[in-house]
Amino acid sequence: MTHSRNEPRALAWMLAGAAIIGTNGILVELAGTPPTVSAFWRMAFAGAMLLAWVVASGGWQVLTRRAWGSIAATGAFFAADLWLWHRSILLVGPGLATLLGNAQVFFMALAGALFFHERLTPRFLFGLLLAFAGLWLMLGSNWAQLPPQYRWGVWLGLGTGVCYAAYNLALRRSQREAQGERARPAPVAQVLGIAALVSATFLGGAAAAEGAEFAIPSLKSLVVLLALAGFGHCLSWVLISRAMSHLRVALVGLLLLLQPVVAFVLDVWLFGRATEPREWIGLALSLAGIFLAGLKGRARA
Repeated sequence: MTHSRNEPRALAWMLAGAAIIGTNGILVELAGTPPTVSAFWRMAFAGAMLLAWVVASGGWQVLTRRAWGSIAATGAFFAADLWLWHRSILLVGPGLATLLGNAQVFFMALAGALFFHERLTPRFLFGLLLAFAGLWLMLGSNWAQLPPQYRWGVWLGLGTGVCYAAYNLALRRSQREAQGERARPAPVAQVLGIAALVSATFLGGAAAAEGAEFAIPSLKSLVVLLALAGFGHCLSWVLISRAMSHLRVALVGLLLLLQPVVAFVLDVWLFGRATEPREWIGLALSLAGIFLAGLKGRARA
């Protein structure tokens, strides 16, 4: 990798991509639709955009049955992730919900230890301790006084991290299956686009079971949902994937933490989230713990 020549441009791409993802929770809050419905339209629009790009650029490749199965599992896990996360956003706010979703770093490492016999390093354990100390400062000291719905939103946020870790593992397998042994493997955008439409199918079924209305209530909601799909899902992925191959692993891990920082700051600024000094300290500790715990996983990836 040529770090020095391309690093300034890649740094800008990574910062922009992480900052865009940090606004996703705000867009979900502004969409004005039920949580499952906003997740459905996000994935339906994003899948259509990604696959239209693949077809227009001539990159579409025929997939094996095994690849289709892996991609279907990927989409199912991401549907569960969004179903939980969009509810968590509405219950605890986009800032905390995004931070809790980033706990996927810990669940990825635990999955590696349980299923792939990987060793949990002292750095991971220290990062886990820091993250829990940060969450205690943000929530634990007042846990008993928090409303039941708020506490439920916290658990949903942690569940998001579990599902997102499962999605990441399934996505890696899907990419391997789609690549196969051919000279020209299927582009990642094709895998992600198909997975997005699978997610939309699951989310659509869930919304129908909930009796939710699929109608987009206003032009503002349509614009927000299109921005969530086009910018928050598609553009952010393009920017981050381009940047990753040109930046050092530790720097990638640090810059990706801009996501929960942006979400938390925007939550405080736009929605007036009441935040005490100890919560800012807790946020810093949690981010430091996530960064430390994620170093080994990103280096291996």
